[in-house]
Amino acid sequence: MDEGNHSASNLPLRRESGVDIENLDLLDGKERENGTTYSEPLLSKRKNTTSQIAIVGSNVCPIESLDYEIFENELFREDWRSAKKIQVFQYVVLKWAFALLIGLVTGLVGFFNNIAVENITGFKLLLTSDLMSDEKYYKAFAAYAASNVGLAAVAAALCAFIAPAAAGSGIPEVKAYLNGVDAHSILAPSTLFVKIFGSILGVSAGFVVGKEGPMVHTGACIASFLGQGGSRKYHLTWSWLRYFKNDRDRRDLITCGAAAGVAAAFRAPVGGVLFALEEAASWWRSALLWRTFFTTAVVAIVLRVFIQYCTTGNCGLFGQGGLIMYDVSAASATYSGPDILAVLFLGILGGIFGSMYNYLVEKVIRTYSIIHEKGAAAKILLVITIALLTSCLSYGLPWFAECQACPTDESVSCPTVGQSGNYKSFNCPSGYYNDLASLFLNTNDDAIRNLFSTSTTKEFHISSLFIFFAAVSFLGIITYGIAIPSGLFIPVILAGACYGRLVGRLFESISTLDTGLFALLGAASFLGGTMRMTVSLCIILLELTNDLLLLPLVMLVLLISKTVADNFNKGIYDQIVKIKGLPYLEAHAEPYMRHLVTSDVVSGPLVTFSGIEKVGCILDALRTTGHNGFPVIDEPPFSDAPELCGLVLRSHLLILLKGKNFSTDRVVCGAEILRRFAAFDFAKAGSGKGIKLEDLDIEEEEMDMYIDLHPITNASPYTVVETMSLAKAAILFRQLGLRHLCLVPKSQGRPPIVGILTRHDFMPEHILGLYPHIKAR
Repeated sequence: MDEGNHSASNLPLRRESGVDIENLDLLDGKERENGTTYSEPLLSKRKNTTSQIAIVGSNVCPIESLDYEIFENELFREDWRSAKKIQVFQYVVLKWAFALLIGLVTGLVGFFNNIAVENITGFKLLLTSDLMSDEKYYKAFAAYAASNVGLAAVAAALCAFIAPAAAGSGIPEVKAYLNGVDAHSILAPSTLFVKIFGSILGVSAGFVVGKEGPMVHTGACIASFLGQGGSRKYHLTWSWLRYFKNDRDRRDLITCGAAAGVAAAFRAPVGGVLFALEEAASWWRSALLWRTFFTTAVVAIVLRVFIQYCTTGNCGLFGQGGLIMYDVSAASATYSGPDILAVLFLGILGGIFGSMYNYLVEKVIRTYSIIHEKGAAAKILLVITIALLTSCLSYGLPWFAECQACPTDESVSCPTVGQSGNYKSFNCPSGYYNDLASLFLNTNDDAIRNLFSTSTTKEFHISSLFIFFAAVSFLGIITYGIAIPSGLFIPVILAGACYGRLVGRLFESISTLDTGLFALLGAASFLGGTMRMTVSLCIILLELTNDLLLLPLVMLVLLISKTVADNFNKGIYDQIVKIKGLPYLEAHAEPYMRHLVTSDVVSGPLVTFSGIEKVGCILDALRTTGHNGFPVIDEPPFSDAPELCGLVLRSHLLILLKGKNFSTDRVVCGAEILRRFAAFDFAKAGSGKGIKLEDLDIEEEEMDMYIDLHPITNASPYTVVETMSLAKAAILFRQLGLRHLCLVPKSQGRPPIVGILTRHDFMPEHILGLYPHIKAR
């Protein structure tokens, strides 16, 4: 086999970074790119550039890339030429039908999540309230804590034993998948099951987490499940489904699923589309915009139908407010100069707090990853510990609050007994309420409603707001990273709304804005400081609160908080992607890439195949490497001089070898392969269903036979000259959604291909490992 001119023998070893993965189990069992053990340095043994990625760190396993490129081989072209109008119509209809199904199922799951959390949490809080009304305070705490610990333990057990990939928000994983990263099990059916029920149990257990982030992951899992393209094992191979046996269409479906998840979580269909556009998707086009909008519209209709059903009172507070979760439109949104100053102050505060929050969350996740390495029992014990701490703070801190007299307004129920509301009696006598208990002993959604409530300036004492802000910030930081599905939106909104009300009280003498509106602006500032999103967050908040008059202020506070926070660190999802070792390609090239050309980061020797290759040579390459792409080179007598024929994938080689279309002589026999195989035979199987090397049964006498690779070779791979700047190649690689990028020599008289660039070659860890001095330039 021909070898490239870049040897790995003199490359520097990659530094160890200590990067770890919160739920490392999701990557277990994956083969490393170079087939070596994890303790061996990557670059010292690297034999080829492939689509598998080895991320720096002693415990981090490699991850494969997705095939978003159209693989134009002879089989594909034959299938394309023979496509009839009815088949094109079937494909278009099926795409919209799947978008409809994703919206329906995600809407149903969102409704189920809300009903389950309302009922489980309602029963727990009602039991605690009844015991407290009988002055059985210790029994009330025991019942409250035992309920929380029991629910938390079940959620942790689901994550630890069934689907470790379901832990956390899931948004970073979905974002990485849509960037082209195929991390193991992140969209598996088991992950979907645990994400739904683990999220319900975790939120019901009183943790300071939300179900909104997990709903994005849930929507993506639903889309992935529907887009598997059928199953030959279970004889679900309807011819229409074959159109979706590729990563491009699955990517579009998962984008629709992510948008549907946001729409179901926040009842914000337009916000869902913008979230997918701004934060989740790495590739976007107008046709996808239409489908995501259609999907989120279906979600909104499903939710509206069930909300109408719930107006009878059978669904808890799920139907209250219709599609508006936190209505603040009753308050006057007129503002003047002093109000703008207050908003500027909130934006700066949100940027500072948001960057601090991200920094602390990152440290906590890295610490928890060490605990998680000890096994499932350690994960569950950590969850139980955090559940006990949360229960103690939620039940204990309201005892330090002073009882306040109920408002004289007869339209409100004070104290609220047996239902959610702003005025919890807790330990207070009749006619008084405990403002801290109204925040702690409620669902997170109800606590946000209380903080956003308008015309209630004095409802919460300043000391109570300080205590709740400190407690919810602390609990939010230490809770994220444990082995339960947990969203970040709700903790951030709670903390932001707290200091928003505090700022409102501070500017009370000069401002005309209601403190409930200040709470909303505070939540927006904290969201902007942590998430670093602007447009989608703005629309989500407006859809949540039904106050379009506040749009200019929300836009202003988001822009300021994001600008301030960007000076300190990256957004929380970008940080988590990095912590988990997911090889995410940024939209922009790093500055140091301008000082390098593509050949500077390529390593070898390069493994190539001839257009008509020996079966034994192919098997040997497949056994000794973990590569997923091999250049195919035609040589005399099949060409005048050595020339690059194209690129062949490992998965296609395995299918071709299993078909045993061998010949004893080295002759072209592509026509026979075209008659025997169809493009559908080489379509990408669903998760974990493809042919493996162990499935092949090659006889000894067949090892010296030949096989024609031309029919399955991509004859038009993307190629760049070896002198192209690395920055330019990185932008090209990401924008085209490539898995392999072939490097060709600038001068003649050399092998027709120099090497292959993959996602790994653009990773900062790889480049700075080769050239540690270049970052300072």
